Amino acid sequence: MKVLVTGASGFIGSAFLRRFAADPRVSLYGTGRRTLQDLPPGVSYQALPLDQLQTLDVEPDVVIHAAGRASPWGSAAQYYRDNVETTRQVIAFCHARQLPRLIFISTAAVYYRFAHQYHLPEHAALGHAFTSEYGRSKYLAEQLVNDYAGEKTIFRPCAVFGAGDALLLPPLLEAARKKRLVNLRSEHPAQAEIMHVTTLCDYLMLAAMSARLKPCYNISAAHPLATEALLQTVLNQLDLPVPTRTLSVAKALRIAGGLEWLWRSLPLGGEPPITRFGVGVFGYSATLDVSLMLEDFGAPQVPFPVSLTRFLQDYKAQWQ
Repeated sequence: MKVLVTGASGFIGSAFLRRFAADPRVSLYGTGRRTLQDLPPGVSYQALPLDQLQTLDVEPDVVIHAAGRASPWGSAAQYYRDNVETTRQVIAFCHARQLPRLIFISTAAVYYRFAHQYHLPEHAALGHAFTSEYGRSKYLAEQLVNDYAGEKTIFRPCAVFGAGDALLLPPLLEAARKKRLVNLRSEHPAQAEIMHVTTLCDYLMLAAMSARLKPCYNISAAHPLATEALLQTVLNQLDLPVPTRTLSVAKALRIAGGLEWLWRSLPLGGEPPITRFGVGVFGYSATLDVSLMLEDFGAPQVPFPVSLTRFLQDYKAQWQ
């Protein structure tokens, strides 16, 4: 089976290629924006923008579309270009290549609202209100995938961590080192879902190999837990200071909104120290109903507590 991964120079795409490079069941191909020189032998990789994907000389059986902008900060135009237009380009490629199975990596952020949400199913209502342009752009890209004439499925993973992650844990840990973290307080304690990148990769391979797929799957480690307890576990295992200050979610949202206004108005370089999207992620619950995932693919191969402990041990050894 020939599997093409877009966004193969990014966090998830490169992790998938490395994890399954020696798997005799598949021939792996990847495209990305950056040159990669450390991929395992047997992986065919080409630095290629997606508007030139039609020049790629391969007829894949499966396309895993992992390319896109995942940063919590950017303009609506940037998100549309990097998440919607790129998806349109990938679908055009698939139409020109005998309609391979298309697996689109979306995000659970399409569900997010500035409110507590529990046990969200795939058929939950989407649209109108989003906590970020990121979630909105992924929702628009999903609409394109739904109209694809070939076989397809949409993955909506929760937050993902692991080696190569630059968006979830690294900024959090850097803020902890500088003693800038605060505990966020809302009317109910927030619950979080995160998973190791290998868990997501395993589910992507299962979807590539499956005889039949449902239109959409929530993907997680099937292990929701209290956000504050998770944060304390991570910081304690890495010998980093636990936040002692507490801020209400409502006040944090106002502060983040003011900072975003400054960054867009002046404009300032880089990203604001906090964003409304980030406050929403850590201040509100957004747990997923993963019944379809468990029914079709089974439980994660490595339980979440084990994957988190292994990651933190490796991370600590690397930075000591």
